[in-house]
Amino acid sequence: MKHYLTTDDIENLPKTIADAIALKQAPYKFEQLGKHKTLGMLFFNSSLRTRLSTQKAAMQLGMQVMVMNFSGEAWSLEFEDGSVMNGSTSEHIREAAAVISQYCDIIAVRAFPTLTDKQKDENEYVLKSFQKYASVPIINMESATGHPLQALTDAITITEQRTREKPKVVLSWAPHPKALPHAVANSFTSIMQKMDADFVITHPEGYELNPEVTGDTPIIYNQDEALKDADFVYVKSWSSYRDYGKVLHTDPNWRITADKMALTNNGKFMHCLPVRRNIIVDDAVLDSPQSIVIPQANNRTFAAQVVLKQILESI
Repeated sequence: MKHYLTTDDIENLPKTIADAIALKQAPYKFEQLGKHKTLGMLFFNSSLRTRLSTQKAAMQLGMQVMVMNFSGEAWSLEFEDGSVMNGSTSEHIREAAAVISQYCDIIAVRAFPTLTDKQKDENEYVLKSFQKYASVPIINMESATGHPLQALTDAITITEQRTREKPKVVLSWAPHPKALPHAVANSFTSIMQKMDADFVITHPEGYELNPEVTGDTPIIYNQDEALKDADFVYVKSWSSYRDYGKVLHTDPNWRITADKMALTNNGKFMHCLPVRRNIIVDDAVLDSPQSIVIPQANNRTFAAQVVLKQILESI
């Protein structure tokens, strides 16, 4: 693996999942692989699970880790080529990426979308600028349009927790007071399309994701109908794609309740976290045995570790 920018960078998904699960049993088995190697983690947005799990994954591979928050620790970066830098930006990505590449063997980047400029977001100007100007591998720790580390985590979790070979997996929109990105939903959709699963998406009309991402995946506008006999219910909020970045409504009837989970095949509740209790999902669901959000979050470490391992093996 040269970079990990999208789920398409996974060459063999079943083997990658199996290797990640094996790492859980022996997390320090490949500790020598990362010895004298450095991971640089660059955050343009806040993080909890992504930062801690990726750092732990690197440490379990014997790597050194450096972390920088661009919100307050670094010079503000300019990403436009040919720009006249007479404004608020102090350093161009050309120099920044080249310099960081001298300090780090792998660079991991987290940068959210604007949710105002669809073209700019879909061009992934931050992530692709690092890919263009850095001379070392790049890992996507969530970008404007994707969160492939989370998606791999979810694939690992479903593989571990499934009780039948081809489970029914439902991705359901849920209400949220803020406009949220499409990244998690996009990457989850992409990786489910690569797995042997009966996968459907449910959301209110107007909250369709990018049709280039959803493709032929069935979309059901009746949540109760979609949840029937589901083995996994993956819940996420996202803003409108068509009316880009807008919150069209926050219909509370789409909140996940115990009654809705009763429609499933004793389905497991999944969420990437953080989650707003009693807005997205009721306490009764989140605190029930059907919720697997904590073991799901634990798998973040091993998703990151198997990605780092594959990149280190290719350096």
